[in-house]
Amino acid sequence: MPRTRVTRLREYQVCDRSALDALLDETRVGHIGFTADEDPDGYPVVIPTAIARDADVILVHGSTGSRWMRTVAKGAPACLAVTALDGVMVARSAFESSFHYRSAVIFGSFERLEGDAKARALDVLTDKLIPGRRDEIRPPSKKELSKTMVLALQIEKWSLKISDGWPSDGADDLAGSAWAGVVPLVERAGVPIAAPDLRSDIPVPQSVSALALR
Repeated sequence: MPRTRVTRLREYQVCDRSALDALLDETRVGHIGFTADEDPDGYPVVIPTAIARDADVILVHGSTGSRWMRTVAKGAPACLAVTALDGVMVARSAFESSFHYRSAVIFGSFERLEGDAKARALDVLTDKLIPGRRDEIRPPSKKELSKTMVLALQIEKWSLKISDGWPSDGADDLAGSAWAGVVPLVERAGVPIAAPDLRSDIPVPQSVSALALR
């Protein structure tokens, strides 16, 4: 059976690539799973990390001293899981209550980027965190670049599930007096807080102001 085939709640599987891209573009953190086979016994590992989609690849970055990054950079089989929680589905029973969510798993192997491809990928990652920020700050130094590893995962084998319906309550519960519906969950940015050592004459930049208004 293909690893991308959903076996539980198959009706939730979505094969629309644009829906996957939308989820990846909204998600800032993903979880990377792999087997740490440098250990004699081997063991599963799941690591949360910042992600950014760049066309048909997912970019991640971290320290060159990172043990998990060095492992997956060798081409070890890996998977990336991302989830967006969009609401709480309130049913008339605890059994039928659930969430509105979008979740995806991408399977493959990471490739290490170097040179111009690495520098460009870091720009993409910076602007994913705060759109427009890259043009407001200095470029990375050679020392910073040498300490940073960038990996890319091709978006080829993937599985996407979307739950966005209504509670499936039985006839007895429908006849009861319990409320049912959906409570939407929305991510919201707060008011920017200046660093304690920031000079008083430096205003909030446009990229940060725009992020706070989302």
